[in-house]
Amino acid sequence: MKQRQRRDDADDETRLILDSVERFLDRDVRPHAQALERSDTYPEDIVERMKELGLFGAVIAPEYGGLGLSATVYAQIVERIAAVWMSVSGIINSHLIMAACVQRFGTEAQKQAFLPRFASGALRGGVALTEPDCGTDLQAIRTVATARPDGSWLINGTKTWISNGIHGTCFALLVKTDPAAEPRHRGMSLFLAEKGSGFDVGRKLGKLGYRGIDSAELVFRDFGIPADRLIGGVPGEGFRHVMGGLELGRINVAARGVGVAQAALDAATDYARTRHTFGRPIAQHQAIQIKIADMATRTAAARLLVEQAAQAYDRGLRSDMEAGMAKLFATEAAMANAAEAMRIHGGYGYSTDFIVERLYRDAPLLVIGEGTNEVQRLIIARQHMARTANT
Repeated sequence: MKQRQRRDDADDETRLILDSVERFLDRDVRPHAQALERSDTYPEDIVERMKELGLFGAVIAPEYGGLGLSATVYAQIVERIAAVWMSVSGIINSHLIMAACVQRFGTEAQKQAFLPRFASGALRGGVALTEPDCGTDLQAIRTVATARPDGSWLINGTKTWISNGIHGTCFALLVKTDPAAEPRHRGMSLFLAEKGSGFDVGRKLGKLGYRGIDSAELVFRDFGIPADRLIGGVPGEGFRHVMGGLELGRINVAARGVGVAQAALDAATDYARTRHTFGRPIAQHQAIQIKIADMATRTAAARLLVEQAAQAYDRGLRSDMEAGMAKLFATEAAMANAAEAMRIHGGYGYSTDFIVERLYRDAPLLVIGEGTNEVQRLIIARQHMARTANT
C-alpha cells in the first residue's frame, strides 16, 4: 500500500509540474513564438520565466538547488515545450548536459561551486564540442590545452555550432590535453570554461530553422584556465564524461522529436476537420485518414521509446543504446510527420502563417544534432551485438 501511495504521490507531483509548464507555455511562449522565430530573436523574457520556474535546474539534485526531476519527467517537459516552440527546449538542453557532466563526474568542490549557479540560471551555457573540421568524430578535435608550471592550463582552438554560445557564460569545453595519446580519446579532457580574456565569440551562425536560440563560433586564444576547472580533476577522462552527458542530451533531443511529431499531428488533425473538399471534411477521405493513422502511430511509438530510455537513465544503467533508439526513431518521426502535415495542409502548409511551415524547418536539426542518426544506428548495432554476444 505504501509503495502504491508513493507512486500516486509522484504522479500527483508530476502532474502539478507539467500543469505549471503548460500554463507557462500558454501564457509566455505560444503567443510570441511565431514572431520571435521569424525575427530570430533570443527570447530573453521567456528565459527569465524559465529561471523562475527552476527549469535550468530541472535534473540537478535538490542539495545543489535543483528540482531533482527524473529524466522521465524531464523528457515529458521537453516534449511539451518542443510542441510549442522547439528552440526553447534547446536553451535548457545544452545547459543541462553541462550540469549533468558536473553532477555525475565533477569533484565535490566543483559541484558546490557550480551546480547551485547552474540551477538558478545565474550561470548558463552549454557544451563546446564540435569544431570546424570535425563534427561527429569528436576524437579528431584540435583544440589543445597546454599545462603550465603553476598547474593551470592554456587553451587554443575554435569551436562551432555551439548552442547558447552568445548568451551563455559557461561551457563544458572538450579539449586535447595529450594530442599524442593512443587511442585518441585517452588524451581528451573536459573543462568548465567561463567567458573571459582569451575566450571570444566569433560569429552568430544563421540557420534554416531552430531560430531564436543562438548558435555561434567560440574562439580560444591563449585562454588561461585554473587547474580546478578540470572536471573530475584527472586529465584524460573528458571523452567518457561527454558521452555520459550526451545520454541525457539524446533523451532530450528524442523528446523534442516527440513534441514536434505531436504538434504536426495536432495541426494536421485540426486542419483535416475544418478543410472541406467535395462537400465533406478532408478527414473523411481515406487518403487523409491513412496519413493521420501513420502519424499517430509514429508519435505514440516514439514516446514509448523515449520513456524506455529515460527510465534506463534514471536507474543508472548504461543507456546509450536506448537513448540512441529513441533519438533515431523520434527524430525521424518528427521529420515524417512535419512533411505529412505540410501535405495535408496543401498550399497553406507552405505559408508562414501556419505552424507546420516552422515544424518542417525545425525537424531536420533533430536528425543531425547530438550525433547524426547514421551514428545512432552504429551505436545501436554495436550495443545490440555486445549485449547479445552470449545468448
